[in-house]
Amino acid sequence: MSQVEESIEVRVPVRTAYNQWTQFESFPEFMDGVERIEQRSETLTHWVTKVDGAQREFDAQITEQIPDERVAWTTVAGEARQAGVVTFHRIDDTTTKVMLQMDFEPDGLAETVGDKLGVVKRQVTGDLKRFKGYIESRGTETGGWRGEV
Repeated sequence: MSQVEESIEVRVPVRTAYNQWTQFESFPEFMDGVERIEQRSETLTHWVTKVDGAQREFDAQITEQIPDERVAWTTVAGEARQAGVVTFHRIDDTTTKVMLQMDFEPDGLAETVGDKLGVVKRQVTGDLKRFKGYIESRGTETGGWRGEV
């Protein structure tokens, strides 16, 4: 298993950042390589990704969700093996630190080499920067799910 950990500060309150992160179907708007996410239940999402021409589908189960604090997941079916957590930390009333930690299993030689070259880390960094731009330009979330898992 490989690991990546990245964080970014966003200029929105914790509640806004957290609420937006629970809107999984909006991820393709700021996550490069994510073509579609379907929310199949409160805790199950289906992902379709395409990276370097390779399309993959997998299901991810939300294993823990605490409003304004964290969302944790693990893949349960499909062509990817990963688990992770996103945590939200209040800096002040208008600034939040979003931290993403993820464990993943590279599949095949190309992904293993890409992992060694830091491709996944750069991908996560870029996705967080795009999330920052997305939520700060809006100033408000597109929705939110406040339930606990």
